[in-house]
Amino acid sequence: MLLSIPLLILAVGLYNVLALTGGPSVDAPALSLTLPSGTLLPLSYGDLLVILGLVLLFVEIFKATRTGTASIIDHLLSVGLFVFCLIELILFPAFGTTIFLFLTLMTLIDVVAGFTVTISTARRDIGLDEAIR
Repeated sequence: MLLSIPLLILAVGLYNVLALTGGPSVDAPALSLTLPSGTLLPLSYGDLLVILGLVLLFVEIFKATRTGTASIIDHLLSVGLFVFCLIELILFPAFGTTIFLFLTLMTLIDVVAGFTVTISTARRDIGLDEAIR
């Protein structure tokens, strides 16, 4: 059952903690990396959340290849997370940032990719591709 929970909830949850507790702003600098060219690359908390979201989205797409009841629950929870993010983005000022827009888009991509992969896998499993030709 724990495998059915969308991992993107971690990035969204961290954003909620930062936005609602008055912690550091998502625009506040978190760390700076020095590149081999000598250029300083500053990263904000929001940048780190987007990087985390992208890594988690990658894992979510792999999770979408599973079949069975757990994958259906995973898809439903992913849709719920997207709707939750969309409502926060539209209605609450603390969530009207580009960082949260990117996280919301990642949840949408998770939903679309999950259903697409599942449908493609199901079509292959029952041989619909050959029946259509």
